Amino acid sequence: MIQAVPQNSTVVAKFGGTSVADLAAMNRSADIVLANPQVRLVVLSASAGITNLLVALAEGCDADNRNCRLDEIRRIQYIILDRLNAPDASRKEIDRMLENIAMLSEAAALATSPALTDELVSHGELMSTLLFVDILRARNVQAEWFDVRKVMRTDDHFGRAVPDSTALRELTQTMLKPCLQKALVVTQGFIGSDPKGRTTTLGRGGSDYTAALLGEALHVSQIDIWTDVPGIYTTDPRVVPLAKRIDRITFEEAAEMATFGAKVLHPATLLPAVRNDIPVFVGSSKEPAAGGTLVCNTTEDLPLFRALALRRKQTLLTLHSLNMLHARGFLAEVFNILARHNISVDLITTSEVSVALTMDTTGSTSISGNLLTTSLLTELSSLCRTEVEENLALVALIGNKLSQACGVGKEVFGVLDPFNIRMICYGASSYNLCFLVPGDDADQVARTLHHNLFE
Repeated sequence: MIQAVPQNSTVVAKFGGTSVADLAAMNRSADIVLANPQVRLVVLSASAGITNLLVALAEGCDADNRNCRLDEIRRIQYIILDRLNAPDASRKEIDRMLENIAMLSEAAALATSPALTDELVSHGELMSTLLFVDILRARNVQAEWFDVRKVMRTDDHFGRAVPDSTALRELTQTMLKPCLQKALVVTQGFIGSDPKGRTTTLGRGGSDYTAALLGEALHVSQIDIWTDVPGIYTTDPRVVPLAKRIDRITFEEAAEMATFGAKVLHPATLLPAVRNDIPVFVGSSKEPAAGGTLVCNTTEDLPLFRALALRRKQTLLTLHSLNMLHARGFLAEVFNILARHNISVDLITTSEVSVALTMDTTGSTSISGNLLTTSLLTELSSLCRTEVEENLALVALIGNKLSQACGVGKEVFGVLDPFNIRMICYGASSYNLCFLVPGDDADQVARTLHHNLFE
């Protein structure tokens, strides 16, 4: 059992890509930071659009497309530099990073690799944090740029690296904590370094995870996640305009929402916070006065239905084999094969002669978006007949004590007669009910369910 560690009054503030998209957005974020003297550590994503451009370069492209993307990256960064009237030292450093991006993108055009991708993609956060420090210093704030790779040690699983919590805790205490006592520190989300010193990434959206890990290592009092929406809603307001904000939500509920597709938080973000009972606040950097959602250990209200989450681009893999019938070890062999190919199974249902399982294809910066490689399918085909369906969406209903309530199935599926339900997982968790639908039906399914359960 993890012992609770007394927390200090330090707050970690993380800002997403839209919150540092341009000079105006960065200035709003700086206002938020300076309005709270408890904020001593700021974690930033890359400016909006930069990571996508860098990922495209990492995939390898011809000279014309490469130059077009490089020009767009340069344009985004230089608009901020020029309007900020940044010092010459910062301009030289940004130019050096842009030259490095150009060199790495040329290498990617010849041969791509996950390690090269991570090295290239990391430049987005390195540039945004450099610019943000200049913005703070222009306001006469004692601000310091800190390379998070000095403390964020990970394994070498490029694209979705796993942090070494022990090393992170020790290095943070010796290298980062002393900096907080003399300056407001600005550092990068999303990136780290492996034992050989090579740059790694924690997966798309990993800046939230970075903030939580650093918050845990520093024993902070709160982690603030500033994004483009003022809190966590009953579902995505862009899909359902009548979605309602949730003012307080438990760690368990928020973790379920994040895991099943709520983009306001990275799925792993809450784990370090839960371990140390650190509240997480989610608000909008565009509307800081609008309030937000506080994620904490307990809330007074625990409704049966709390929220609805969507996760798109899902793949359903069905394995058929008569050898399953009354046999032992079939599932073990399937999972051994999947493990050898670094595949993590999401949902699973079984019958006497078949197994259906889903894999989430989002979240990694790996240049290969398809988890079902030819070698994996070939190995599985030696064991059973395989069937692959893509472009599905996972609908997850988040709530409390769902598996203990009566009438949940009727209330949920009674209004979904017009839709084809591909898989249902219910009962394994008291916090969720999940099912797959065709991707083209996802929005309408969400609107129908939200109207029936939350409006």
